[in-house]
Amino acid sequence: MVSAEVVFLGTGTSEGVPRVSCLTRNPIVCRVCQSSMKHGSKNRRRNTSLAIQFQEPQGDAFNIIVDVGKFFWHSAIEWFPKYGINTIDAVVLTHSHADAAGGLDDLRDWTNNVQNTIPVYLRPQDLDVVARTHFYLVNDGEQTGGGGVSKLEFRTIGDSPFKIGGLTFIPLPVMHGDSYTAHGYRFGDFSYISDASAIPDSTADLITGSDILVMDALRPNRQHRSHFTLDEAIEQASLFKARKTLFVDMTHDIDHESVNTRLSNYQQSHGLDIQLAYDGLRIKTQLPIDLRASSETKT
Repeated sequence: MVSAEVVFLGTGTSEGVPRVSCLTRNPIVCRVCQSSMKHGSKNRRRNTSLAIQFQEPQGDAFNIIVDVGKFFWHSAIEWFPKYGINTIDAVVLTHSHADAAGGLDDLRDWTNNVQNTIPVYLRPQDLDVVARTHFYLVNDGEQTGGGGVSKLEFRTIGDSPFKIGGLTFIPLPVMHGDSYTAHGYRFGDFSYISDASAIPDSTADLITGSDILVMDALRPNRQHRSHFTLDEAIEQASLFKARKTLFVDMTHDIDHESVNTRLSNYQQSHGLDIQLAYDGLRIKTQLPIDLRASSETKT
């Protein structure tokens, strides 16, 4: 096992928090969006995303990013310098919606100025979408501008485990609406599901036994066709009983402090350690990493 850190680059839904429409409304009705503008507010949420960091034998950090959504640039500005993320050794996509893949163009900063290329791991159906939304990144013959674009190496994956830098990722297929699927991922004893409305039994078997579980929890009360509500996420946490469960992908309907106070009661009443994650949260963990493989795949 190797010491590693997981950084929550974002914990919000596609719109993020705050919503501009809430900030410009008069009179003010959304206190969460207003509070999110205060320095250091945990209600400030960019698109849900992770950074996984571990050390190579030579001492260099290996950095894997899960999802680069529309607000990735903003997340990178705030958290990359703070946590010493200097390179991006791989990107893993959960699906091809804009809140997961909308920031692919921003990766040009790294491939133009830091490294030659970035491998991007994604499902074939997601590559098909990216080939339409970011056609110039998939086919360099389609480039029309004079500026340098991101130099990405697209690597398609299925539902079988795959390895990046010595770390094995186990895909966790979940429903993200009635007719659409997304991937979560398990690496070591850390299971991450950012966008889900239902979890098939076969995927539940893969999650069982996780030490840390990250779960989609869009908003309280009102049902949503493609996301778990907060109460549904709590129900999932009670089923899997991970040592610690963290919720992500929250709208402005969730106030960090008051909801976390409510969630803390589940420790005594149900023996569940469940809390909301927040942008910039960093967790130390242990991951089963083949360090020889990581040094061989460093970009």
